[in-house]
Amino acid sequence: MKENYVLGIWDGHDAGAALLEGSRVVFAVNEERLSRRKLEVGFPRRSIEACLSYAAISPSDVGIIAASTTDPAKTLTRIFPGLKEEYYLIRRRKKAPGTFDPLKKSFKYRFTEYPPNSISRAFSRRYFDNRLKAMGFSIYQLDFVDHHAAHAMAAASCSGFPECLVITLDGVGDGLSGSIWAFKDQQMKLVHAMPAGVSLGIYFEHATNLMNMRELEDEGKVMALANYAWPIDDSENPLMKIIRVEGLDIVSDLSSTAMFREMRKVLWRYPSEQFAYMAQRVLEKCVVDLADEALKRTGMRKIAAAGGVFSNIKMNMKIASLPSCENIFVFPHMGDGGLALGAAIMANRERTGHFPRPLNDLYLGTVFSREEVPLAGNEDPSIRFRRLENVSETAARLILDGEIILWFQGRMEIGPRALGNRSILARPDDRRIRDRLNILLKKRVWYQPFCPSMLIEDAPAILDLNGKDIRNNRFMTMGFRVREEHLDTMQGVINVDGTCRPHFVMDENPPFRDLLANLKKELGYGIVLNTSFNIHGEPLVCSPEEALDVLKRTGIRYLFMEDLLVENLNPKNQE
Repeated sequence: MKENYVLGIWDGHDAGAALLEGSRVVFAVNEERLSRRKLEVGFPRRSIEACLSYAAISPSDVGIIAASTTDPAKTLTRIFPGLKEEYYLIRRRKKAPGTFDPLKKSFKYRFTEYPPNSISRAFSRRYFDNRLKAMGFSIYQLDFVDHHAAHAMAAASCSGFPECLVITLDGVGDGLSGSIWAFKDQQMKLVHAMPAGVSLGIYFEHATNLMNMRELEDEGKVMALANYAWPIDDSENPLMKIIRVEGLDIVSDLSSTAMFREMRKVLWRYPSEQFAYMAQRVLEKCVVDLADEALKRTGMRKIAAAGGVFSNIKMNMKIASLPSCENIFVFPHMGDGGLALGAAIMANRERTGHFPRPLNDLYLGTVFSREEVPLAGNEDPSIRFRRLENVSETAARLILDGEIILWFQGRMEIGPRALGNRSILARPDDRRIRDRLNILLKKRVWYQPFCPSMLIEDAPAILDLNGKDIRNNRFMTMGFRVREEHLDTMQGVINVDGTCRPHFVMDENPPFRDLLANLKKELGYGIVLNTSFNIHGEPLVCSPEEALDVLKRTGIRYLFMEDLLVENLNPKNQE
């Protein structure tokens, strides 16, 4: 029935859509997977069409539509989409900044501080109504959900915690840079709001930009590079004076623009890795202090977190180690790409009373039938198809023999991580294979590590879990320290400081779990190097055609698609 379907949409950075029916998340996808432009911006027409197609419904079957963020700055980019496109191209280094770019950026920081008002909401409503009606939507309730409320609801509802503290931190949205909530009985109560004028997300964007990296995309590289610096005492860290936490407030004596200038002066005096360390250390201290204070004030013991700042897995690890924190869940699609789902969940709860089940997996995207897979390349003489009796056993044998394989199975993952359905896989215990993978396909900076997927039952023997229930953080959202006796066996998937960002595999993905079980027979543990199935700078592959394209462009020899083994007859020398 119509009232059972709720559509969530997000049209900003990493645009996308999500579809709910009752308490079930039916489908979710981000526009980049369909447009093939990484972190796509703009109205997510393709994502909405994919939602309808998967559920086999029409626009008239959707009764509630939820969108997020109606502040004046966001609304301005809806009225003038060229502004959004220009920022996208400059941010992704596809276009050189112009003479007036510093002035534009200063204006952007100031303008984004303003919260929504009746005028911005009215223009945003007209924008969405016009585009939705052009797609055939006619009778629906259009709800606007606050930016940080959408982040918070996504984290709280998917955590499975009956009650918890909810923290959101990002750059800026609807006049805020963060928020703290108390969640209980499926209800959220705002505890504290952090104005957009001082933002930990913007602070770390500045650090990323100053190191000639891409904001909203390369913050993880700053975190990784920090591991190569010599630690210093906080009293010797000049960035500690830039931004700090007092109680539940993020405090700075500088505007966003002045903060950038002061940080640039610091960078000039230090090597890049030392600057990265200092920037990372400030972020960790601020967020850990904030979380600790919020837990103590509310008396709660568990945290659910979302917002782009929580993509920092080293920071998350520090929060998890707090004595005041019994457990933490970081929403796996923590950045703005998860807003469509958060907005849909919030509107669904308020309009219908339905609340989603805890998030057991992230396989919510597109799927292709067994018949569709071979059709993608059955006329190409450079590839050969073979149907297999035991896909996982064959794949494990090739991995053990030192092959890098492409793995395309079932429904596509949502979020920034590959979790065993659109993955590139290799042995976890060989640095040479890791380096070969980097040269052939990923082209990562030398200091950025790959990550492991592992059977959840093997984790306690390999990692220091700090007494936490890891079922809540099995989607590559948390750093863990590798036990010393396993540093060699994990050498292809650990950071220089002996930590890793693991994906813990339970029963939600039988083919992938079977593959790990087959690896365990020989290695003694069920672990594999798992990185996203894409070429550097491109989105995760979505379709069989894109998977075959990567196979041929990279020269990788083997691709597993459902129960098919696809062999590249013209592989590149992988030595």
